[in-house]
Amino acid sequence: MPGRLFLTRPLREIAEWMGAEDKNLPQQPPRFNIAPGQNIAVCVEGQLREMRWGIIPVGRKNARGRPVMETIINARSETVFDKSAFDGVKRCLVPADGWYEWTGEKRLKTAWRIKNKDGSPLAFAAIFDIWTAPGGLEVPQVATVTCEPNNDVREIHHRMGVLLEPAQFATWLGADDTAASRLMVPYPEGRLSIEEVTDLDWNGA
Repeated sequence: MPGRLFLTRPLREIAEWMGAEDKNLPQQPPRFNIAPGQNIAVCVEGQLREMRWGIIPVGRKNARGRPVMETIINARSETVFDKSAFDGVKRCLVPADGWYEWTGEKRLKTAWRIKNKDGSPLAFAAIFDIWTAPGGLEVPQVATVTCEPNNDVREIHHRMGVLLEPAQFATWLGADDTAASRLMVPYPEGRLSIEEVTDLDWNGA
């Protein structure tokens, strides 16, 4: 949707692909199992930065006027521009080599690795803000944006992340909400590789 990511190629390569600066890059080893709550690489304002994956919507309310309590790791494309929980957020990109999904019953789940068939990286459309924690610590936090799945993913999950091409990056990061909203569509079919994961220990990866 995604619920876990992986990014194993060097961030310098990612920066070149995204047209970002290659100075002061986050220091990250190859990461095969990136979970919500961890810091991830994010592209914003022409730089790669680290942000915590998961937005804590402090002070925000839902449509019924009640406080939003849960940490948001994925934002629905259908409501991301008008839901009060996302007031004041800005747009960014989350690079990855791919992501994981699971199917099956509890304790009998099958893990699936999803990536580009041609081996190129992926860029998830995302939103971010800065949370001021108790004591005044500022925590940049990010959530990926999801849409309806394409046929490649449909049998595995009912949602997929919005994936963008390099030619679309500037539009997503720009100020035009209408133009950005047109990008929130399923990835073209036939371009993703989906394989069962048999080489990871999820507790120690």
